[in-house]
Amino acid sequence: MTPSARLQAAIELLDEIIVAARDNGASADNIAKKFFKARRYAGSKDRRTVRELAYAAIRRFGDRPESGRAAMAGLTEEQPELRELFDGSAYGPAALGDKELRASGGIIADWLLSRFAAPIDGNEQASLFDRAPLDIRLNPKKGNAETIKTQWPEIEALPLSYAYRLPTGTNVENNAAYNDGQIEIQDLGSQAIIAACLPNEPNLVLDMCAGAGGKTLGLSAQLPDETRIIAADTDRGRLSRIEPRLRRSSARNIDTLLLSPNKEEEALSPFKGQCDLVLVDAPCTGTGTWRRNPELRWRMTPKRLDQTAKLQARLLELASSMVAPGGRLVYAVCSLLDAEGGDQPELFLKNHPNWRDIEVDLPIGRPYRKGILLTPYQDGTDGFYFTCLEKM
Repeated sequence: MTPSARLQAAIELLDEIIVAARDNGASADNIAKKFFKARRYAGSKDRRTVRELAYAAIRRFGDRPESGRAAMAGLTEEQPELRELFDGSAYGPAALGDKELRASGGIIADWLLSRFAAPIDGNEQASLFDRAPLDIRLNPKKGNAETIKTQWPEIEALPLSYAYRLPTGTNVENNAAYNDGQIEIQDLGSQAIIAACLPNEPNLVLDMCAGAGGKTLGLSAQLPDETRIIAADTDRGRLSRIEPRLRRSSARNIDTLLLSPNKEEEALSPFKGQCDLVLVDAPCTGTGTWRRNPELRWRMTPKRLDQTAKLQARLLELASSMVAPGGRLVYAVCSLLDAEGGDQPELFLKNHPNWRDIEVDLPIGRPYRKGILLTPYQDGTDGFYFTCLEKM
């Protein structure tokens, strides 16, 4: 492919990503995979360049551009060398006009800037677009530190037990330690949430928004086999992805439970008031994962944020009804917005005088509004807010 053809391909890829962001469709990564699968003529260097161009635009503009062409036209303001590629050649984009529509603005939409947690300043915001590291979690029931250090001499021990960091790009999934269930890929921030759940040894645990089961498996690896863990979710596809992970880990104390949206209470009724620990890793806008999914910014609107916060409050209320007296509830979001983080436990505690917040003692994170804040800038993790509440 010529340089101009690569730019046109990036524009076409961006068009698909923009539509998906607007309509809540597939992720940018999944779109890119299908995009290149349909263009097998593109070589590895072509694919890499097209992807880099598209993601440069995604990271640059906080507001969703009108089109892929507008996004790349806007990018020429900072990368003037791209203007020459708008040359009107056979497979390249048409020449830029004087009145060409161009994407503009900052890396974060103006309406969002005031919604971040108070400590998130300009440096913190910029770090949300750094390259994410590759963190793994050791399963102490199947592996040990000596084994994985032998496999990867360059491995770095992180501040939490069983947490390690590998050089970005390390091929983990083809490694025997991964296939044998000795390790799982998991961000340090997610491992911190697991650690916040573990001061006591509960008999019954409910992971109410388990997704693909990363935190469920982390809990199972560090709790006695006698502890029963329920991994529940409303998304059949996501919940099904826990099955191969269960086989690798050999965990036998985890049961899965598919919930019906807006009818979760009926399926969860057998556990009402019975759980020693409930984890709510609530659906959120994902502002803390922009390093991995920068196009999530293009999906956000004030309306969607408001709807998500209402869903989180409902799930927190439902989760609290599952907790036994003296039991604990850990609420977490991979978001750095107050509406999804600090506001939620404060409102909950105001309306539930028989609950209290519990201090969480971890070697990473900052205390913030009844909970803990984790950020890429301060902690080298994805962005998270979480809180631990106890039913008195």
